[in-house]
Amino acid sequence: MIDLNDIEDARKRIKNHILATPLTHSFSLSNLCGVPVYLKLEHYQTTGSFKLRGAFNAVLQLSQEERGRGVVAASTGNHGRALSFAANACDVNATICMSNLVPENKVSEIRRLGAEVRIVGRSQDDAQEEAEKLVGEGRCLVPPFDHPAIIAGQGTLGLEIVEALPDVATVLIQLSGGGLASGVAAAVKSLRPDARVFGLTMDRSAAMKASLDAGRPIQVKEFESLADSLGGGIGLANRWTFAMCRELLDDVILLSESEIAVGIRHAYAKEREIVEGAGAIGIAALLANKISDLRGPVVTVLSGRNIDMNLHRRVVSER
Repeated sequence: MIDLNDIEDARKRIKNHILATPLTHSFSLSNLCGVPVYLKLEHYQTTGSFKLRGAFNAVLQLSQEERGRGVVAASTGNHGRALSFAANACDVNATICMSNLVPENKVSEIRRLGAEVRIVGRSQDDAQEEAEKLVGEGRCLVPPFDHPAIIAGQGTLGLEIVEALPDVATVLIQLSGGGLASGVAAAVKSLRPDARVFGLTMDRSAAMKASLDAGRPIQVKEFESLADSLGGGIGLANRWTFAMCRELLDDVILLSESEIAVGIRHAYAKEREIVEGAGAIGIAALLANKISDLRGPVVTVLSGRNIDMNLHRRVVSER
């Protein structure tokens, strides 16, 4: 598994390319939960999500020959945006493959950053097949989660959490393919073994949850969700994140669409933060009392802000 040394090496590598994001106390959530709650403002990253950490860590380790071939990835949006930014900064061509379920605001931003975009099928698995075709033509694959450089890069967020809050007892982290969850859990539990780390995801198309329950990677049917960036499978040939999530996560919590919407509204109304569905999922879990025996201090990560603003306005106006 990726260990603390890998994550510390990643931080040295990417420190001049990413933000060490703030950790702020949430008075509203602390009062509601009865324990101190802190928000890790990872949506402040340049591309609007944590994905920039792993993308830079991967691109910066490419050889000159690999950079000349260009990079390719399948993405639900945020990884593609981050990889496009990192590749452009390093003068590397990027191609991003996505399904028709990816919101247009994320697609257009990736194009704006100079990457070639290919829209294929109705699932992340369809997009992955297209990416693998391009690998066969010579491109270098930079996957969104199941890669040691990606996991170590995302794990740097965990280092920042423990350094800012050494007595952290509970970390709520987004769970999709598992790159963020496994990296953060590895960092947190290496430095704070008694801390609990919970993976959070939506209750539809929860591929990692279904795979953990089955004891092996499996495919699930994908559906639209407010937490669109948590969609997609984990890959039947998963080499890294499945085993790490199985080993390191204390539990996986599922949230409904209505609960996620409440999280988005709370983030906006009480915390004055605009976040996408995945970014609000930790707030949603706290508001819905989904964490049994909640121990503080608690950190929940606001992982991304790349929500379509028309959708955000509709969600926050609902009651």
